[in-house]
Amino acid sequence: MNRQEIVMRHQPELTKWDLQSPFSVGNGEFAFSADITGLQSFPELYEVPLGTQSNWGWHFSYGHERFTEEDVELQMFDTHGREVGYPMKPGGKPKAYHWLRQNPHRLQLGRVSFRLLKENGEEAKLQDLRDIRQTLNLWTGVLSSEFTLQGEAVKVTTACHGEKDMIGVEVKSRLIGQGRLEAFIRFPAPDMTNNAWAKSVFPDYGNDARHETTLLESGENRALFGRTMDEDGYRAAWSWSAGRLERTGAHEFTLQPAAASDELSFSVGFAPGQPETANVEEVIATSGRRWASFWMKGAAVDFAGSSDPRAHELERRIVLSQFLCAMHSGGSIPPQETGLMYNSWFGKAHLEMHWWHASHFPLWGREELLLNSMDWYTEILPVARELASSQGYEGARWPKMVGFDGKPCPSPVAPGLIWQQPHPIALAELLYLSNQSQAMLERFRSVVYESADFMVSFAHWNEETGCFDLGPPLIPAQECHRLQDSKNPPYEVEYWKQGLETAVRWAERLGEKPNPEWVRVAGAMAPLPEKGGVYLAHERCEDTFTEKNHDHPSMLGALGLLPGTLVDRETMLNTLLKVKECWDWDSAWGWDFPMCAMAAARLNEPDLAVDFLLLDATKNTYLTNGHNYQRPGLSAYLPGNGGLLTAVAMMAAGWQGAAIRNGERDSSLPENPGFPQDGSWKIRWEGLKSWM
Repeated sequence: MNRQEIVMRHQPELTKWDLQSPFSVGNGEFAFSADITGLQSFPELYEVPLGTQSNWGWHFSYGHERFTEEDVELQMFDTHGREVGYPMKPGGKPKAYHWLRQNPHRLQLGRVSFRLLKENGEEAKLQDLRDIRQTLNLWTGVLSSEFTLQGEAVKVTTACHGEKDMIGVEVKSRLIGQGRLEAFIRFPAPDMTNNAWAKSVFPDYGNDARHETTLLESGENRALFGRTMDEDGYRAAWSWSAGRLERTGAHEFTLQPAAASDELSFSVGFAPGQPETANVEEVIATSGRRWASFWMKGAAVDFAGSSDPRAHELERRIVLSQFLCAMHSGGSIPPQETGLMYNSWFGKAHLEMHWWHASHFPLWGREELLLNSMDWYTEILPVARELASSQGYEGARWPKMVGFDGKPCPSPVAPGLIWQQPHPIALAELLYLSNQSQAMLERFRSVVYESADFMVSFAHWNEETGCFDLGPPLIPAQECHRLQDSKNPPYEVEYWKQGLETAVRWAERLGEKPNPEWVRVAGAMAPLPEKGGVYLAHERCEDTFTEKNHDHPSMLGALGLLPGTLVDRETMLNTLLKVKECWDWDSAWGWDFPMCAMAAARLNEPDLAVDFLLLDATKNTYLTNGHNYQRPGLSAYLPGNGGLLTAVAMMAAGWQGAAIRNGERDSSLPENPGFPQDGSWKIRWEGLKSWM
């Protein structure tokens, strides 16, 4: 397969402003998002911030210990005869509640911009730019931007270093020699400024007294800046080819290029300690090597020759989603839902989304990108143990909404979710299936075992039914249900069974005796609740398809994402068709569409699988830059991209019972079993791995 040809036929390009779809360059640990100038020259016009973010850059407003979990008011919920507290409401301690939700938050490290001047000396506006052409070379990760200002051409090359938190920029224009093009860096205030995350995503360029920027070193072609924010800080370094640096604000520095030249190159690096810079040629070269290596490793899919008119668009989404997930979701900690683009939900990760962000990596032969963030679970294991213990449970309970430190935070929803609990087991299993070694088993032994210990502790034995129940209290993946009402949601019940059975296999592979409670609970989970031939959102929700037909149709996950050992296939097919008929898709989320597609594939409904995967819905929109658009202010939603890749891997490479039997491809079963078999889809692929 000609991988470069497949990738490059989907190279994104802009010939006009697109204020929802900025392009980014990055390396998995650091990313820089740019407007059509190749820098961040007009950020105020964009629907979302143009971010410069890293996995290490975090801040606690007014200090690390301003509030602790003990300062939050708990709401008590009856839990099978005992009271368990959850921080769901501000109550009488709103300052602590909101501070802990917002802190730590990911930093916007700095804005790097052009200042473009018109002939009369006025600063140019976006509408003054003409002849716009911007392309992102997916094979090299290099962004090329061209435009004119009053007839003068400007050509900009922007790249991120392949290994370091650094961008390199090269500019060619007669505007430089005319003194009409300058570059500047501006550092924003670090605080979150609003309790609603949607109103706090944009950097604050006021509040100068809330932070400090110090020029630590200044040489002929280099400067080093120190940043101090309460107890936190970092440094930024800037080196350039020729020019003079001038301080133009409390937190702004401007580079005035050498007047005798029509070319300018510079690099800007960020680090918690000593940042590095490099010449632009090195930055571009390392970017090219990184991305070419990425594309040549792992899997590739080619839909050329398909007669279905949707095939080209699906291939575009696949290519761009691979690029974006590698950049934003393959780093050293679980990502936030907008990755390194900009802050959503106060810059924190949602651990129930980690599966959607990263489960596709092993299926596409890139398990090292999942492995990058999996050791983080081991690091925060003490936090997860403490959370479980504080609620009277055994093992480790994984929180939902977290910063880099893994500490749970108060929220109207987050403390009540449980479906993130089996994720580390499932993800560890994917890694083991990719590398069946003793070392892999040992590496995640504690994470798997202690996740399972909590799961058996959380499940409740029902004497009347002779089964183990989940909840109440819990909030299912379909978050519109109340904590105190929800009982036995189908996806969570099936996931509990699968997770515990996986833990048993893990122990057996290690030659150890599994916890007998894992076996006992897995073998006696409650039946999946159904009524009228369809599965319900949970046991107490009879209005699933009337009043509660919004948010995630997560009951489908019991078969779509999981093998469905408790599932009646006819009932699940009825449920899938009912969802298609009556669900409020404007309220759904980007990963719901691939989830439905996976359920349809397992039910031997490949036409329906493709229909769901490419359903015409706002939340299933993929922008020019490849990001999964959700709504104004949330134009990047990486769980949708990751879910798409997971679904495609499953639909093409198969799963146990479809194309795969006992881990081996069965030539008597159809190829690409999740796609229509009528000849309308011509699919070539290599490197994909079968579904669990």
